Amino acid sequence: MSYTVREIFHSLQGEGVQAGRAAVFLRFSGCNLWSGRQEDRAKAVCRFCDTDFVGGVKYSDAQSLAEAVKAVGGSTRYVVVTGGEPGLQLDETLIHALHGLGFSVAVETNGTLGLPSGLDWVCVSPKAGTELMVTRGDELKLVFPQDGAAPEAFEHLDFAHFLLQPMDGPDRAANTAAAIAHCLTHPRWRLSLQTHKIVGIP
Repeated sequence: MSYTVREIFHSLQGEGVQAGRAAVFLRFSGCNLWSGRQEDRAKAVCRFCDTDFVGGVKYSDAQSLAEAVKAVGGSTRYVVVTGGEPGLQLDETLIHALHGLGFSVAVETNGTLGLPSGLDWVCVSPKAGTELMVTRGDELKLVFPQDGAAPEAFEHLDFAHFLLQPMDGPDRAANTAAAIAHCLTHPRWRLSLQTHKIVGIP
């Protein structure tokens, strides 16, 4: 199987439970909730995405892609597979190749597609108007607020950590205040901030 990759870069995890951890980010092209083109945003299922996942470079096989991840990461052996929606391309062959080079493999997904086995960390970020296929994992990170995606709708799911992440944009301050208030009154939830934007790293 070939893979289309938007970018591979070395940085610190900016949000969620693993915030601050050195990681290689493997961003796949493509998403099942939005084309990535601005002219299609109004009809997208997810309209607040701030990620560029259009286009990219093709890798002909899992081993060559895993080697590219290693070359970018130096001594870091933690890779975050993201997108777009990584569930469109991530498979057991690539996970095995990354494990073979000593990587722990995390995924950040919208949860609407099934995931291959062998992952070391699963973070699901639900989007309103979708049906979750991934209902268990390590971390559920809900961008907040979303009409039609209230936090209580996800509390029955089997995740170790539940996080609210204020939606970025012109209402970020108000959204942050609302997320803080919710976490204070619903202590199962923890606040997740996009620290990479605060400190100015990719």
